[in-house]
Amino acid sequence: MTQSTDLGPEDRKIVTLARSARARNGVPEGAAVRDETGRTYVAGTVDLASLPLSALRTAVAMAVASGAESLEAAAVVSAAEELPADDIAAVRDLGGKGTPIFLAAPDGELRETLTAE
Repeated sequence: MTQSTDLGPEDRKIVTLARSARARNGVPEGAAVRDETGRTYVAGTVDLASLPLSALRTAVAMAVASGAESLEAAAVVSAAEELPADDIAAVRDLGGKGTPIFLAAPDGELRETLTAE
């Protein structure tokens, strides 16, 4: 495993924001994405009967709704060992193939860096 401190400052920032969203809202996942202009969008899991969304898909939707045209990076803080294919697809749809996705444990330790393929 890699410490999140091994990331660059902007990537560390989105991991920290994702971790904060998870803790603040008491949800299973927190996520943050950074768009092509450097703006960040932070979200937690949405668990409504009519609208179940992962934290990452919620953050991507927030970016799209705010006019983002692309993503530079994404981060998810979760107890899950892997990300669902739909989460990776959402990042790919906006960011393109190769967009990095940082998956971190609840303590912020980076588990894996994926790419949206």
